Order: sequence, then structure tokens, then C-alpha cells
Amino acid sequence: MGQCGITSSKTVLVFLNLIFWAAAGILCYIGAYVFITYDDYDHFFEDVYTLIPAVIIIAVGTLLFLIGLIGCCATIRESSCGLATFAAILLLVFVTECVVVVLGYIYRAKVEDEVNHSIQKVYNEYNGTNTDAPSRAIDYVQRQLHCCGIHNYSDWRNTRWFKESKNNSVPVSCCQPSISNCTGTLTRPADLYQEGCEALVVKKLKEIMMYVIWAALTFASIQMLGMLCACVVLCRRSHDPAYELLVTTNSYA
Repeated sequence: MGQCGITSSKTVLVFLNLIFWAAAGILCYIGAYVFITYDDYDHFFEDVYTLIPAVIIIAVGTLLFLIGLIGCCATIRESSCGLATFAAILLLVFVTECVVVVLGYIYRAKVEDEVNHSIQKVYNEYNGTNTDAPSRAIDYVQRQLHCCGIHNYSDWRNTRWFKESKNNSVPVSCCQPSISNCTGTLTRPADLYQEGCEALVVKKLKEIMMYVIWAALTFASIQMLGMLCACVVLCRRSHDPAYELLVTTNSYA
């Protein structure tokens, strides 16, 4: 019965190491996705420290490649030193991912205040040209999130661009794609997106942070199982004289 348990633990460990390699790719992808998306919304969110969880996620993903390699070699060779190193690194990564979860929740709670603080400034800097970064950011957000203005399209009346253009219209990025020949004129408000961008930007940024949090929680759970299996193998190897290797060799670690 005990030998069955040790064999099962070793088998699970080998399988988990393969999962770690897949997890490494997924975590790096999620971290890169956060960076790319943040670049699209960075004008609405001035606190660069919000990217800390994404940086940690990418670092953890890179480390998981090495963990998978160490784990596979240590499990197949049944190396006590290798398994101890494997378990210690897993513990370190587990603690790191717990930190990511905490930071994710902290910065997720700050999203709304950050956007509320900066969005009015961004809209006031709009000048309608593609060479201007704030203008590109606003046009991108309005098209992608199907919104117009801060709370609704009427907010454009208070912007410097609207007052200087004097054509009683909003940017064409406010136009619904189903409406042909839309010029953004306020005389035809039904042609425009009705929802404001502030709430949607906040929602989008919070969703991105939740991706990071759930990824960290999921892989932290897998790593906990990995640590448990490694400890089972180590303990049985140390105390059971009848311990059998997963792969029979002529030398022992």
C-alpha cells in the first residue's frame, strides 16, 4: 500500500512537471497581455506600479521552465538533493504568487480612483490628430469599448477641442459602426455611442487584473500539490529501506 502511494506520488510529480512547462508559457502570455493592454490604456492610468503583478507573473513563468526541468530530472533520477531543491524553489514560487494575488487585489481597488483622477485631463488634451498620443488613446478606447465621452457624449462640450473646433460635433470615433456617413454631429445623437468611457475603462482594467489574480491562484494550487508530492517522495526515500526507484539505475544520488 505504501509503495503504491510512493509510486503514485512520483507519477504525479512527473505529470506536474509537464504542466509546469505549459503553465510557464501561459503565465508569460498573460503577463505580456497585461503589458500590451496597459499600453493601450496607460493615459488613463498613471500609476506604473500597477504593472508589478504582471512583471512578477512573467518572472514566475520564466522560472517555471527551470522548475519543470529540475523537477523532471530529480524525479526520474530520484535525487534527494534535486527533489529538495525542487521543493524549495516551488515553495519560493508559491509565496511569490501569493504576493501577486495580494498586490493584484490592492491595485485592482485603486483602478477606479486612478482613472477618475486622470481621464478628465486626457480628454482636455485631445486635439484630434493621429500624431498626438492622448488623441490616439481616446479614439482607440472609444472604438474598442463602444463609448463616447467620460460619462456620455455630452461631456465633449466641455473639452478644449470642442470649443476650438466650433462645429458642434464629437470625434468620429464616437460613431456607431452600423451608422453610415456619421460625422459625429450632436444634432444626430442617436448615431453616437450612448455610454461613457470612464466606467468601461475601469471595468476593463479590473478584468485584466483579475486575469493575473486567477492565474496566480490556479498555478499556486498546482505548485502546492507539487510540493506535497516531492515531500512524500523525500520522506519515503529517507525512511523506507525498501524504496524503489522510478527508473532503475546502477548509481544513486
